[in-house]
Amino acid sequence: MPYICLENVLKVPGASLYKLTLTAAARANELATGAQPLVKSTSKKVSSVALEEVVAGKVRYEIVKSKEKKSGS
Repeated sequence: MPYICLENVLKVPGASLYKLTLTAAARANELATGAQPLVKSTSKKVSSVALEEVVAGKVRYEIVKSKEKKSGS
């Protein structure tokens, strides 16, 4: 498994360990359900591939605001 330096990942503007964890976990779930990797990797673990994709800038964190539900009175 390739070594992924956490300091390099967190150099991205606006990056945090929390965002990195959420992004890598979501991408690992996509990879586990059949999504194609966006980078070449020697690792067989989806979590490692997901982190490599984040480091390569192929996957990033984005906040999506949901619409509030209206109550039907």
